[in-house]
Amino acid sequence: MTMRLEDVLTLEGVWPPPKNPVQVDGFDLRVVEGPHPLHAAHGDEIEANWVEEAKANPHLFNGQMVLQRHLAFDKGVVRGVAHVIPYSALLWWRKQADPAGALHLFGFAVIVSSDNAIVAIRMSERTANPGQVYCAAGSLDLSDIVDGRLDLAANMRREVAEETGLDLDEASTEPHFYASHANNRVVVFRFYHFAVTSSDLVARIEAHMPHDEEQEIDGAVVIRSADRRAHHYNPLMYPILDWHFGLPRR
Repeated sequence: MTMRLEDVLTLEGVWPPPKNPVQVDGFDLRVVEGPHPLHAAHGDEIEANWVEEAKANPHLFNGQMVLQRHLAFDKGVVRGVAHVIPYSALLWWRKQADPAGALHLFGFAVIVSSDNAIVAIRMSERTANPGQVYCAAGSLDLSDIVDGRLDLAANMRREVAEETGLDLDEASTEPHFYASHANNRVVVFRFYHFAVTSSDLVARIEAHMPHDEEQEIDGAVVIRSADRRAHHYNPLMYPILDWHFGLPRR
């Protein structure tokens, strides 16, 4: 269920937040009817780019997802207005030198083992980010819309289960979400502490991989430091690594 744009009030607050990363106490992320202005203005270019993307990687699927139009940060709350778009629109947008006109917001569930390692995943050649290492995650889509608003926690739980077989309900969840941003990409992250070692978590992920129909991941990755050279990280992982291994926790 989506909302009419005329029924959504003007967002209060500022963007980006005054700190990066910033603690987030709540979300009001609304999905409105109608095409995203970016898609409406560049439909032909998006379609042409998709033809090339699909030719290069026929495993890509042009499903529906959610892309933000506006964001604001107001007294600890991230507020947003988004539209449903085809995945092809995101692939075109992320190639543009100027990311103005859209913001890609998504969630990272940071899985932490009992030996204080972060257990992430490496993306397979079937995906749009082959070889990159980051937390199990996926773009917000129609299944994450509840009464016209996006449910980030549910998105994290679903994506982790699909890609790794792990159940976030088994973990001890830290109370706060955090958000970091770079070039109109916004990652909302939260730490989930499992009472088993990194080796145990890797074994569980590897046992799940043959049963994943999408075959999105190429393996589990154990991270023990904030060294950015240790793996082929997606840059949005850097603030999380610094936060967990380097900077003092707030």
